[in-house]
Amino acid sequence: MLVEGLVAVAAAGGGAIVQAAGTDAWTGIRGGFARLFGRGETGREQVELERLDRTRAVLGAAQDGAEAERVQIAQVARWQTRLEALLEELAEAERERAVAEVRALVAQAEAAAPAQAVHNDFRGATFTRSQVLGSGTMTVNNHHDE
Repeated sequence: MLVEGLVAVAAAGGGAIVQAAGTDAWTGIRGGFARLFGRGETGREQVELERLDRTRAVLGAAQDGAEAERVQIAQVARWQTRLEALLEELAEAERERAVAEVRALVAQAEAAAPAQAVHNDFRGATFTRSQVLGSGTMTVNNHHDE
């Protein structure tokens, strides 16, 4: 059984795979996870590359909305489960290296994520203590630590 911190690392890794599938970072993320799962065996690494490519294809084929969300959740869970199994079977020193690799790949995926923008319309707003009455315009951009 994995400790909570390792489960979180595995969940972040699964999320990174799904997040990177539609970005320019895909090639690096794909290769990094394939090396991690392949553990130095070329044949195993090739199998993982093919699995990762199938994941990207499934995500790309999903329709917008609820279906896309369902497919994303399923793919994150799939990769999280595989990462948990991998981490469970590694010796402690190998596990520490693997965790560091997963964290680096997660950071790489997060850095490649598109900036998120939130738009609220507050035209003609009246601010009373902590309440906003009326409307106007406010745009907040999150560029993930640029």
